[in-house]
Amino acid sequence: MSGAQALEAEMRSWRHHLHAHPETGFEEHGTAAFVAERLASFGLDVQRGIGGTGVVATLRAGGGNRAIGLRADMDALNIHEAAQCPHASKTAGKMHACGHDGHMAMLLGAARLLANKPSFDGVVHFVFQPAEEHGRGAKAMLDDGLLDRFPMEEIYGVHNMPGLPFGSFATRPGPIMAAEDNFVIEIEGRGTHAARPHMGIDPIVTASEIVLALQSIVARKLDPVDQGVVSVTEIFTDGVRNAIPGNVILKGDTRSYSAQVRALIERCMAQLVAGIASAHGAKHKFSYSHEFEPTVNWVENVTPALRAAAEAVGADQVDGNCAPLLASEDFGAFLKVIPGNYMFIGSGVGDEPGGTPLHNPHYDFQDGLLEKGARYFAALACQRLGGAQVPQ
Repeated sequence: MSGAQALEAEMRSWRHHLHAHPETGFEEHGTAAFVAERLASFGLDVQRGIGGTGVVATLRAGGGNRAIGLRADMDALNIHEAAQCPHASKTAGKMHACGHDGHMAMLLGAARLLANKPSFDGVVHFVFQPAEEHGRGAKAMLDDGLLDRFPMEEIYGVHNMPGLPFGSFATRPGPIMAAEDNFVIEIEGRGTHAARPHMGIDPIVTASEIVLALQSIVARKLDPVDQGVVSVTEIFTDGVRNAIPGNVILKGDTRSYSAQVRALIERCMAQLVAGIASAHGAKHKFSYSHEFEPTVNWVENVTPALRAAAEAVGADQVDGNCAPLLASEDFGAFLKVIPGNYMFIGSGVGDEPGGTPLHNPHYDFQDGLLEKGARYFAALACQRLGGAQVPQ
């Protein structure tokens, strides 16, 4: 077996172990220990407990001081796995339904490649981030001094992407994934018998008007060239079949790419809720929280990412101007404070095994991507730090 084949088999083994033992955000203790042990065995300097359960490993070569970061996310989801495979989750109600097991295995593979033959001049920090799914892990690592303790000039991340051709790479300058904000609207009316509505203040009618009016924000307040989504996703009342409730709670989600659009949505929501509630004589409370930063690629880091992807899979498999997604990714918190790039790796389309959507109980990361992702990460390190081609 060649060295490349041996590494690919090892990455599959790592990935299957991680898939079988999923842990959710800030609970990745076993995952962090597994990752840290492998990195230490490669001879890297490993630090644990960064931002809770995060791991950072450092590899130095030559005398250069330039440093880059390569990041993988570690957490799983609270989904019960339905996939029938030998490495299926051993923990009921939890599974790697987003491919973070594959992301970790790819970054471990890149670390192994570079440690075996460090053909670069500088410093590579391998960042294994907790709690991506709920948008808390990157901020936790930054708040714990990630960039002070492990100075880096730029950072790169990837995500496997069902719906793109298997093994293809895709990125773009500027916004590539959206900010996610959450909101809660509480309407307090006056409950009454369903047969005597005039005796009360109906919060359902008030809430219904609010739900419809919120759609006017994107349709009539947002510049058509910008993008945004406002979605009411949950409605709760304290009523019963024959009584008009006293209270209604609306919960939901908004998506946007820029701080300006984000602020406009929040401001317009507050105005609409207050106005409609007042018109009906109801009281209200409105809260709005910023969950994920938008993931906005730095223009100057797109070309290096494309070059590394071309080295890994060939230029004909690389798209430098893909469509952005309104899904969210915690990597945006890093890109808000440090240059870098976020890249998609296609895992398959349609009915192909890799076409199963993310966050689906039948999802399983495609092992054929491991070698491609590892070579991409390693190529970034070599190219950005003045090295040769990726070691074989």
